[in-house]
Parts: sequence; structure tokens; C-alpha cells
Amino acid sequence: MTGTNTEPGTAGSHRDAEDPAGRDQRARDLRRALVDQLRTHQMIVSPAVEAAFLTVERERFLPAGTDLEVAYGVDNSVVTKRDEHGTAISSVSAAYIQARMLEQADLRPGTRVWEIGSGGVNAALIAEIVGEHGRVVSMDIDAEVTDRATALLHANGYGDRVRVLAADAEHGVPGEDVFDAIIVTVGAWDISPAWLRQLAPDGVLVLPLIMNGVTRTAGFRRDGDRLVSTSLEVAGFVAMQGAGRHQERVFTLTDPHGKHLNLAFDTAAPQDPGRLDGVLATEPVAVWSAVTFPHGTSWADLYLWFAWFLPGFCRVTADQDGVVGQGGQWFPFGAVHDRGFAYLVIRPDAHTAGVEFGARGYGQDAELAAAGLVEQVRAWNRDGRDTSPVFSYWPTGSAAVPPPADGAVMAKTHGLLTISWPSTR
Repeated sequence: MTGTNTEPGTAGSHRDAEDPAGRDQRARDLRRALVDQLRTHQMIVSPAVEAAFLTVERERFLPAGTDLEVAYGVDNSVVTKRDEHGTAISSVSAAYIQARMLEQADLRPGTRVWEIGSGGVNAALIAEIVGEHGRVVSMDIDAEVTDRATALLHANGYGDRVRVLAADAEHGVPGEDVFDAIIVTVGAWDISPAWLRQLAPDGVLVLPLIMNGVTRTAGFRRDGDRLVSTSLEVAGFVAMQGAGRHQERVFTLTDPHGKHLNLAFDTAAPQDPGRLDGVLATEPVAVWSAVTFPHGTSWADLYLWFAWFLPGFCRVTADQDGVVGQGGQWFPFGAVHDRGFAYLVIRPDAHTAGVEFGARGYGQDAELAAAGLVEQVRAWNRDGRDTSPVFSYWPTGSAAVPPPADGAVMAKTHGLLTISWPSTR
């Protein structure tokens, strides 16, 4: 295995190790500053989550040598284990998404919580919020990860407040009844029936849900036969392992310089990828949308729109110095149309002091691929840009799913997921 040291330890620089009192004071100062930032950006909105973040010493749950500034960065995630290929398979999530998910879960004193994906620090935060009358179970499929979490929780005073299990969460928690909240901290392609069986009738499920390769952390509550999202957050997580894992299909294209371009398809991959052979050796075609966006604002929901509505949608990675990117700033989302491939690009827009969206295409059907992508940029700008989507999940065996008039349906293994942009589409 490669990666960072996964042994329990206290983070900090060499200077910290020489001056424990100074290190502790600096950690307290950084903890307060982190909470202030999270409150300013409304990632923390409740006194209970604020108190938990001020109490739990994050640095004590990170690999030895992790600097305090990293431990208390708003959006720093820290890898704690990698597989033999160097891919992260366990990490401590960034503070902002931990705070946001705890708020999404609506935790209270006495709440019974099941955490899927162990690291230690999040379970400690949950234990602080639910108190001595609450119940916290933390589960991970990897025994090395749970052993580390167990050691850290015991070392920091939470050993008797959190039950840690090494098992595949896809099959539920043995020996436990229902939970008021289930918090999933790994990327989930679907919602396991076991999670729904152990979710209280009025419980909350918070999970990073993967939808055609794009992830959103959603808070769900029951509404009759279905689950309905009540909150959304942008975040990325390591992929789930075990029975709930979903494998993408990846096709590799090679440009005339020997550089590689990888197209990852979550679903609906091309039946004959050979039709894309040689596309990167063709002259590129650019199509522009006339859709502009000011600097400093997020267009993350455009990617979600692509995942649901763009035919041939794929995520794109490219070798440095390849043909991709030579035509300006680009983003890792694209589409395949028969013998053509296109990806999202932007260019400066002098009239708005912002950027304009467009597509750069290659291959015999480059213009069709680029035009299809741009068409969805315009559709999102017209129907989805100014609203937030709502998801519903219908488990297999529930009542018939009504086709949403303002959205779409996505098939999952254990049910159907719908998305809608209310009063827009």
C-alpha cells in the first residue's frame, strides 16, 4: 500500500512538537477561526454543531505530521489510506462538508446515528452533538480503517460513546434497531434497501449520491413511499467499496502526440468505442452558446444538468500538454455523439466582464457533439440556472413513479431517482 502514514498520532509541524503549549494554543486559535469561517458561510448554523467543532480536536484524528493549518482548513480533506494504485480509499473529509452534513442530518441530543465510512473525527463530532443519551455506530468495510478509528476514538475519550464495526454497510447493522439519522461519508451510487429498513419513519438520510458520474450530498426525508431531498451540497468523496460499488467504463483516446484522453461513463457508454478512433487527429470545431457568467460565481449545477440531460455525457481527464486544453480553459465534462466528441470550454466575455460557455469538438461528428453540449448549456440557462433541483427516490416495490413534468427519471439498482427544477422545465 502507498500513501500517508495511517498510524494514530497528533498532527503538527516540527515547531509544534518542540513547543506543546504553543501548539495547543495555536490549535485552539485555528479551531475558533475555522468555526467563524463556517458560520460566516452558513455551513454551521446551529449552536450544537458549533459547540462540537469547538470541542473536537481535529488534529488528533489526522495522520502524524499533518500541519495544523491543513487540519483546520475549511476545504482540506486528508487522505488516510490509498490502494496499490495510489487511489485514495479512505480520508478525513473537509471541515466544511462535515459541518454541512451534520446540519443536514438535523442531529439532536438523544439521536441514534449510523455513520457509514469511518475515520474517527466525524464520529466524535456526532457523539458531541447527540450526547450521552444518543447512540453512535460507525461502520467501514476496511478493518484497517476501523482499527485506526477505534484507536483514535479511545485515545481521545470517545471509546465508550461510539460503536465501531468492520463490515459491509450494504447489508445493514447487525444487532441494532432503527436509526434517526444515517450519514454516509463515501460516494454512493444507490441507496441500499438495508439503509431504508433501518431508517426511522421520520428519519434523515444524508449521503453523497452519484448521478451519472456527478455527486451531490443530499439530505432525504421520507414522504410516503418515497424519499424527498430537503437539502443539497456540492462535494466529492472516495468511492464506496463492497457490494454497493458501481464500476464506471473508461475509454482512452490517443492524440497525435501520444497523449491520452480518458472518457469515463457511469451509464450509457458507447456501444462501439472504436468509432472514436483517430478523432483527436482531426481539426477541432468550436461552438459558442452566448450564455455568460460573471467571475466569482458558481455554475456547479450546470454539471448536474449535463449528467441528467446531456446525451452521451462523460467525465474527462487528459494528459498534460495534450491537444485538449490547447484551445483555452476547459472543464472535465463532455459528450460523445457517434463519431464525434466534445468537451466544455469557456472564453472571456468583454461585455459582462465574465466568461462565455462553449464546446470544443473533434471527429467526423464534432459539430454535432459540440452543438448538443451547447444546446444543454442554453437549456440550463433558460430552465435551471436560477433554481435549485429537488430529488425523489422511489425504492423498488413502492407505488408507481409519476413522470415528473419538470425533470427526468434515472434508474438505479434498487429503485428510481427523479430530479426536477420546480416551475422551470
